[in-house]
Amino acid sequence: MTYSMTAFAREENRGEWGTIVWEVRSVNHRYLDVAVRLPEDLRSLEPSVREYVRNKVRRGKVECLLRYKPSSQQKVALSVNYDLARQVIGAIQEISTLFPNAGTTSGLDILRWPGVVEVPAPDLDTIRAPILDTLNETLTDLAMMRAREGEKLALLIKDRCTDMSAVIEQVRQHLPTILAAQRTRIIDKFSEIKAELDPERLEQELVFFAQKIDVAEELDRLDTHLVEVERVLQEKKPIGRRLDFLMQEMHREANTLSAKSVDKNMTAASVELKVVIEQIREQVQNIE
Repeated sequence: MTYSMTAFAREENRGEWGTIVWEVRSVNHRYLDVAVRLPEDLRSLEPSVREYVRNKVRRGKVECLLRYKPSSQQKVALSVNYDLARQVIGAIQEISTLFPNAGTTSGLDILRWPGVVEVPAPDLDTIRAPILDTLNETLTDLAMMRAREGEKLALLIKDRCTDMSAVIEQVRQHLPTILAAQRTRIIDKFSEIKAELDPERLEQELVFFAQKIDVAEELDRLDTHLVEVERVLQEKKPIGRRLDFLMQEMHREANTLSAKSVDKNMTAASVELKVVIEQIREQVQNIE
């Protein structure tokens, strides 16, 4: 199964404990990189969140965002840290003597100061299971989207591989034509200078030319790489990095094919191969 690294999922869960909203998004990355954003009172859940992600995702940059709102039915008793409030007021008064025109500070401004108003932390024993269960559902949706996207990417890659096979076959069929054209070119040159043509020398020149443009090895390796791509696409483990390596090897063979080209048709074929390989490589960058 081919999985894309690009996906997004959102799940919301409501209960007597409040409202839980998970948003998880993933993009391509060389390794697995997990970023977790939790409310401060729920930071202790981060190790469990990371473990859940690792069980579902093998590669990619994954961002997990949790929003939690307690139920309005719950009685939330606010407490004021009066000692901290007095310290803040004292500091404001001292600063006011240094800057008389700094403005006035209201009681609401004091209450907004971090730590002055203390809100009871949510009961982890009550909300831990709903939070992680909702996360698991979100990651399941994310994995399903990655699978759907991956299936489409696999079809695109297979289509491009079919195009490459057609180009490779055209090159194979055109090689005898290139040799025949070179034979005619040599004969014509001898005719122009009205020199006697030595059949043995002609054959030597043709053998040397055939060796120079021999791309059978490169074509065979390209065929082998295409077969390997088809096989890798059927594997269930992460395949993106392996496919990327195969694209590098195929690009190298296409470069060699271009270097050995002495015919415009072969040059055009090598360019076409490079274009298709680059198209596949762009898709491979998004595969897990």
